[in-house]
Amino acid sequence: MHLDLLDVLTEVTEQFARYEKALVSNDVTVLGELFRADPRTLRYGIGENLYGYDAISAFRAARSPVGLGRRTDKIVITAYGRDTAVASTCFIATRCPAGWDGRCRPGCDSPKAGGSLPPTSASSTNADLLKALIKRHES
Repeated sequence: MHLDLLDVLTEVTEQFARYEKALVSNDVTVLGELFRADPRTLRYGIGENLYGYDAISAFRAARSPVGLGRRTDKIVITAYGRDTAVASTCFIATRCPAGWDGRCRPGCDSPKAGGSLPPTSASSTNADLLKALIKRHES
């Protein structure tokens, strides 16, 4: 298996930037294109876990576009051959939405691309980081 083929990394990097832009602007059309239309598609968020494309689409459509800005850090993109890639980033909200307790919490996103690009699979969160965030939130 070839790791990090330049053309694959370039394509995934472009799609990841497209995902990030759509995420912070709540462009539900683009976000819908970037998630696989499949009941097995997962989205683990800071405040919700969504199972299936329909649940993810409903969440996106109902979500307020206010307070979605965030700053990304530590973007890591790895390509495994031509058919699979993982893009991960840590982020911190730049504006907390109304109703939050005033503390912006960091989190991570890992949209995964499998098969054809743009990414067509699940978005997930690093499980260890999620556990650390929950533990910190509970204390």
